[in-house]
Amino acid sequence: MNVLPRISHLASRIVFFCLLAAPAFAHEVRPAYLELRQTGPETYNALWKVPGLGEDLRLGLYVELPAGCTHVTEPRASMINAAFTERWSVRCAGGLTGGTIHIAGLAATMTDVLVRLERLDGTTQVTRLTPSAPSFVVEAVPRALAVAQTYLVLGVEHILGGIDHLLFVLALLLITRGTMRLVKTVTAFTVAHSITLAMATLGFVHVPSKPVEAVIALSIVFVAAEILHGRRGVEGVTARAPWIVAFTFGLLHGFGFAGALSEVGLPQGNIPLALLLFNVGVEVGQLLFIAAALAFVALVWRIRIPFPRWVEMAPSYAIGSVAMFWVIQRIAAF
Repeated sequence: MNVLPRISHLASRIVFFCLLAAPAFAHEVRPAYLELRQTGPETYNALWKVPGLGEDLRLGLYVELPAGCTHVTEPRASMINAAFTERWSVRCAGGLTGGTIHIAGLAATMTDVLVRLERLDGTTQVTRLTPSAPSFVVEAVPRALAVAQTYLVLGVEHILGGIDHLLFVLALLLITRGTMRLVKTVTAFTVAHSITLAMATLGFVHVPSKPVEAVIALSIVFVAAEILHGRRGVEGVTARAPWIVAFTFGLLHGFGFAGALSEVGLPQGNIPLALLLFNVGVEVGQLLFIAAALAFVALVWRIRIPFPRWVEMAPSYAIGSVAMFWVIQRIAAF
């Protein structure tokens, strides 16, 4: 049974749950971030970013380095863009290799911590800490398997935490008719954002993040408007060739993915692997969302719940309204 033509009758429920968190978490997972950059055999520069909780408030997370580490400079703290930031230098007898780094207070939160350790030889160890695993051991040489796992999970979490990306995908689902058209549309979106993700991450192209984020939100408004036009009998370009729209706006969404990846960086010894696995993670998360949406629609449709006429229009208005709010919010932040 092809359930795609019936998605508009039931998507309002999916949209409702997405919109509950949309204003606060649009395209933002907000993990804490620890960067340790080696400057000598035993010295490191530290950068510590913690999500803010309002004016002059922050999460109670604190970095605990191995016992042999002492401060060379005192931490310099500031609150920038709703994030508490500290910078300082440390000296660790014998270096950090083999030592354990712990994030105190992490177990009592729902926040992740991304850790990036850059050595003098250019190799990089990237680790993701969670409330259930708040510490890690510094390795002599980062293992390819550990890098692959870290960036794969990071990609999945980024797309599932990026409500604006998910709403764009949901809007495409609402307007696409037919299984083959859906396959073409998803493939076009994948190819497009993979191209710009790679180009931006590797430094071939640079686009300011704030305009990109605003246009990403505008892309959602555009597709939502196209859905409404279609309900009124005016077929737009998205309904006729959704893969073209998916590819065009997918290029912009790729720059958005690259912005998240640039915050963590790529390990110098495993750049192709890390970039590939991050992109695979994005695709896995995207396909999980699509599968969950279609499965939910198929399940509810089997119950044969009657829906009033206005339900057909509600998801488009909801998606477009929230996206327009993001457009205004992001333009105001220029």
